[in-house]
Parts: sequence; C-alpha cells; structure tokens
Amino acid sequence: MFYDIFSSFLKQTDPEVAHQLAIKFLKTNFIPFDLFRFKGHENLKSKVFGINFDNPVGLAAGFDKNAEVYNSIYKLGFGFAEVGTITPKPQEGNPKPRVFRFNEEKAIINRLGFPNDGMEKIHNRIENNRNNGIIGINIGPNKENATKNDDYLTCIEKFYDLADYFAVNISSPNTPNLRSLHDKEKITDLIDVLFSFRKSREKIKPIIFKLSPNIDETEINDLSKVFLDKNIDGLILSNTSVEGKENLSGENNKEDGGLSGSPIYSLSNKIILKFYRNIKGKVPIIGVGGVSDGETAYEKIKCGANLIQLYTSMVFKGPYIASNINEELVELLNKDGFNNISEAVGVNAN
Repeated sequence: MFYDIFSSFLKQTDPEVAHQLAIKFLKTNFIPFDLFRFKGHENLKSKVFGINFDNPVGLAAGFDKNAEVYNSIYKLGFGFAEVGTITPKPQEGNPKPRVFRFNEEKAIINRLGFPNDGMEKIHNRIENNRNNGIIGINIGPNKENATKNDDYLTCIEKFYDLADYFAVNISSPNTPNLRSLHDKEKITDLIDVLFSFRKSREKIKPIIFKLSPNIDETEINDLSKVFLDKNIDGLILSNTSVEGKENLSGENNKEDGGLSGSPIYSLSNKIILKFYRNIKGKVPIIGVGGVSDGETAYEKIKCGANLIQLYTSMVFKGPYIASNINEELVELLNKDGFNNISEAVGVNAN
C-alpha cells in the first residue's frame, strides 16, 4: 500500500527527481526488503561468463549510476546488478531536462550523457561497501575521449579487482561519436587493447560489449565475425534506440536521446536472434529492451539471451518486478518441459 502511494507520487514527479528519490529510498532500511526477495529455484540457476547466477534477471546500467544501492538491488530479487556507466573523470552529463517519461507507452527517452561521480569516488564507494552478489561495472569514456580506447582501459585497470564482469559501453546515443566504435576495425583494436591488459592479470574477468540496436544486417554479420574471431566473453543486446520515438504520444516524442522500454522490445529481440544465429551460442548474450514480465523475459531467452536485464519497467512497475518475473519464468519453464533456463536459450532460432 505504501509503495503504491509512493510510486504514484514518483510518476507525477520530474523523472530525474523521481530517480534521486528512489535511490534515497533504497539506501534506507525503511522497508523490509525480504518482502520483495525471490526465494530462488534450481530451474533458474545457470553458469554464464564463468559466473554462477542464481537467476537470470539483472538490473541494467543507468539506474545505479554511482554504485550506491547495488546491495539493496540484490534484496529485490535481482540475480545481478550492473552499475554505471562510469567514466574516468566525473562529469555532469548533458544539460537538463534530459529525461522524458511516457506513461502510456511505458517508455523513457533519455539523453543523460554519462553523468557520474567518476571512477575514483565510485571505486572508493564499492571498496568500502563490498557487494553481496554479482556486480557488473559498466564503463565508458568521458565526452572528450569518445573515440579513444584510453578511458576504457583506465577504468578496467581501476576496477579490475572489484568487478565480477565489465560491460564496455560503445552504444549510448548520447555521447557524440561513441557509436563509431561499432566499426569492425575500431572495435577489433579496442578488444585487443583490453584483452592485452587482462592477460597481465592473474585472474580472468569477463569483458562484454554493449551494442546499439540501430545496426543493419551487414554490421551484425561483420561484428559477429569479429566477436567469434576474438573469442569475446559476451554481449549486451541492446542499448537504447534512436528510432521509434515518433510513435510515442505527446510533444516530447521529438526530443533527442535514446528510447527505452516497451516500444523497443521487438527491435531488441530481432537483434538478439540475428546475433545468436550468427554466433551459434558461442558468445553468451544478455538481452535488454522492453522486458516487463515473465513472458517478455522468456521470449528474449528463447531468442538467444542467456540472461536478461531491465530498468525502465522497474520505473513503471516497482520493486516487485524481478521476483515476479522469476516466479513466472519457473511456471513457463515447467509448462514447456524444461528442467533449466539454459535449455530454453535460443529455441526460437531453430
């Protein structure tokens, strides 16, 4: 009851202010988090990137930008949390307003531009608040270094001992020229730089790449060949879309930025399916975009996702969403006769 009132208030509030309030809410011990926790089920456990996940539902980067509430996120039933995007130097991001909510379509347009406290402060925060689950560190370049490899390498060096995996963000539409890193020669160079550093470390940490949904068939085929050749650890498919905003209701549908939420669900699924068919399950995939319930999560898994992430749907549906999705996934797996979530991965590709 309290959360319903709180949620209704947040939906009427400026999106960035609402987000700040949600972060503050999660940092308190005001609510008994065990009310939201999913109790776990053997059918949902899987090993991906060499990591054992209790369930496949993760919180996408963008919510916990500054690594303030990841331990609270695990208590909400999420199997893992991804923090960031983190850049070497602090930056404020793009001018406000820069986040626009569309309640009817359950969608958001944002042009945040990687606002964050910078790697030094965030590193200290995580070091002093060790995670109780699986934490992914999403990294990106400062605005002035968008086409260079240096900032990615700097962040991986800084966080190497704290991360369970790294997500290399080359796909935000809100940092000029960042998506040029989808070029096969540029991304090959970036992979070589990051993997070369990793070879110098005693423990191998997964390094996965977060791609744009706005790429064509030729780009998908070219990138698939690069990823197989370089034997990368995984992909996140996909980031926000610069397409499809014209179909949203209201005058804000003309705003610059990336679209997330239900309207990009089908686009994301198509990208996942195309990559999965190319890489034939050899490169694990985290599916993102429009996941809002068990059915939508399950469809992404059947398209080829080993794990899924969400963010926008938690804004609209609240903190129960991860536990609800997990419970629904167990029912769907049982209905289809699967003993484990991994058996359902990519069945739509056949």
